[in-house]
Amino acid sequence: MIRLTIILVCLLATLNARANDEDEYQMEIGGALGLDFYLGDANKTPFNHTSVMGGVLVRRMFNPRMALKANLAMGQLRGNTKGEYFPMDASSETAAGGIPVSFNFKRNVLDLGAQFEMNFWGYSMGESYKDNSRITPYAVAGLGLTLAMGGGAGVNAALNCPIGIGVKYKVMPRLNVGAEWTFRFTTTDALDISGDWKQLNQPYAIQSSGLKNKDCYSFLMFFLTYDIMPKCKTCHNND
Repeated sequence: MIRLTIILVCLLATLNARANDEDEYQMEIGGALGLDFYLGDANKTPFNHTSVMGGVLVRRMFNPRMALKANLAMGQLRGNTKGEYFPMDASSETAAGGIPVSFNFKRNVLDLGAQFEMNFWGYSMGESYKDNSRITPYAVAGLGLTLAMGGGAGVNAALNCPIGIGVKYKVMPRLNVGAEWTFRFTTTDALDISGDWKQLNQPYAIQSSGLKNKDCYSFLMFFLTYDIMPKCKTCHNND
């Protein structure tokens, strides 16, 4: 019994030493798939008119708690004005300004951006003595570019400010899975225009500035990434 106990203790110590001696990596690369929805004049309910989105992402890890992520994603924005009142021409001083209209829109959206991630716990499979964990929630914020295309309205470009939360889990030393939910607040009110219908660009003729009274959209995505670029363990000795 004593011999078995000694063997088990030695085995656990060996496994722990190997875990703590795992290579550390500087980057992750992978893909994402999920849902998106638009929030604006033609949709005010989260997860209404959802569409499929997908993309690729690259994450640069600075330490177990901080990372910078770049993404290129594509989805579709949809909505309609059913049950809402919108004037045909809010700027008109004639009776036409009081005639209600109803329509729907559908446009593709391309999202290119970068976000800073702050992990709630140190994210690593090894170095458990540093209170690192193979699973962690995180907060994310950043800056990006939105291109809305199609729908008979040409291309509309705007800046976006993504803010959200996520969780990631290290399945294996180099394999990560996770989920992230962000809102992309844009600097335009014209993501939802379609063809000859321009009413949803300031539909009540109220001027807006900054992010006030502008369109936004949301990504709920699930991602899979793989660690690349191992850190050099002996570089500090090369003086």
